[in-house]
Amino acid sequence: MPVSSLPDTLPMSDITGCVLAGGRGMRMGGIDKGLQPFLGLPLAAHALDRLAPQVGHLMLNANRHAEAYAQLGAPYGAPVWPDAEPDYPGPLAGFLSGLTHCQTPWLVCVPCDTPLFPQDLVQRLAQAALAQQPAADIVVAHGWERSLDTDQSRLRAQPVFCLMRSSLRDSLQSFIRSGGRKIDAWTGQHRCATALFDRADDSPLAFANANTQQELQALAQAAACVPVTPP
Repeated sequence: MPVSSLPDTLPMSDITGCVLAGGRGMRMGGIDKGLQPFLGLPLAAHALDRLAPQVGHLMLNANRHAEAYAQLGAPYGAPVWPDAEPDYPGPLAGFLSGLTHCQTPWLVCVPCDTPLFPQDLVQRLAQAALAQQPAADIVVAHGWERSLDTDQSRLRAQPVFCLMRSSLRDSLQSFIRSGGRKIDAWTGQHRCATALFDRADDSPLAFANANTQQELQALAQAAACVPVTPP
């Protein structure tokens, strides 16, 4: 059962979650990645399932197949919004779309291609934000990511898993319109904190993502072998 508010964290009602599914999927041959099946459900559906208990509101960012995404989002009351900027400028465009439509003080973004992200993701991001004084403007996850090619894991930044204040919209819009595309270049302009996901009980697959059909199949096989709590 989700906890609406915990000590040293943010109320769920203050946080909107945005599932990013607006990419071109070039390494999958240009197909819409968020609609690809994974363990019986589209990738975006897994992301919605995992994120819904962690936030007060949900939305989807998608640039194609709006009707299909609307059907996925309907059970959660999650509207679908396209990129706020043209020409697919990358994940930051999804951030900006979320910030443009966010009506809560905070927005958390997750990619659609990492379906096993932590069930306590938002809680730990929020705790990291409030651990700073004054509170951080942005929190980026750092966690174990297993390579689906080598089966090796490494601790690294996961910048698309990002909690941010909704008041940063104008800053991000200016950054994108000036040609900025790198997440860390924008987050570096603000008070940015890190949330570590390196505990012994953190799944090594939590931040494993699938960029190709082969990686998607490998992730499904790995998920069947590693105990992962279902959403």
